[in-house]
Amino acid sequence: MVFWDGYVSDEVMGTFAPIVVYWLYAGFYQLLPPLDNYRLHTRKEEDEKNLVPLLAVIKGVLLQQLVQATIAHLLFLLTSSTTPSVTVVQPSIIVQIVQIVIAMLVMDTWQYFVHRYMHQNKFLYRHIHSQHHRLVVPYAIGALYNHPLEGLLLDTFGGAISYLISGMTARTAAIFFCFAVVKTVDDHCGLWLPGNIFHLFFQNNTAYHDVHHQLQGTKYNYSQPFFPIWDKLLGTYVPYKLVKRPEGGFEARLIKD
Repeated sequence: MVFWDGYVSDEVMGTFAPIVVYWLYAGFYQLLPPLDNYRLHTRKEEDEKNLVPLLAVIKGVLLQQLVQATIAHLLFLLTSSTTPSVTVVQPSIIVQIVQIVIAMLVMDTWQYFVHRYMHQNKFLYRHIHSQHHRLVVPYAIGALYNHPLEGLLLDTFGGAISYLISGMTARTAAIFFCFAVVKTVDDHCGLWLPGNIFHLFFQNNTAYHDVHHQLQGTKYNYSQPFFPIWDKLLGTYVPYKLVKRPEGGFEARLIKD
């Protein structure tokens, strides 16, 4: 039993809830005060290094979400029982947790190899993936700022494959996709806040991904959004240390041999 029972279907929640959650969570970060003592980059660096204005970022994210919602809706129509006479039996909590873990591993695997290839293929990087790296200093609203083709291949297809392989229901998918969205936004927020649960439980976190956005880190730390497994297995992991800046805030500084 979930709070939306009797109001909207699981398929509708799976399609639109991740979009709503994205803007609520990213908007929360956007409305925070400057918090200079917790930033991984100064506000001056954000203004000087980023190559795309906020309005263009918002438009790019909305376009990607339109494509995602369309494909998610079609996927749910093809795989779910949507007739009123059919009641979907939800699996136990344990089974749903296992399905979510499987989906996390599948999504990580898909995104690692597609993401890495987009860096290694000069044509794809120059014409597709470099759009995301126009945000040299990441911030929350820009988490899904990508070229439309990258959004389709990396995020939309990655989510669809995770859903299909894990065997989860639309209800479990709604929960999983909302969690994945929150994690992705947090990874791009640019803040190292005390008590952040994602920093406590995930080694792949805000600083980890910030390293990848740095010029000297673009060939490392491809893993997203959950675990650094593939980076560590395939030699693309680079450690870092958080160093306090004299003017306030932190710097994720690479540790290389």
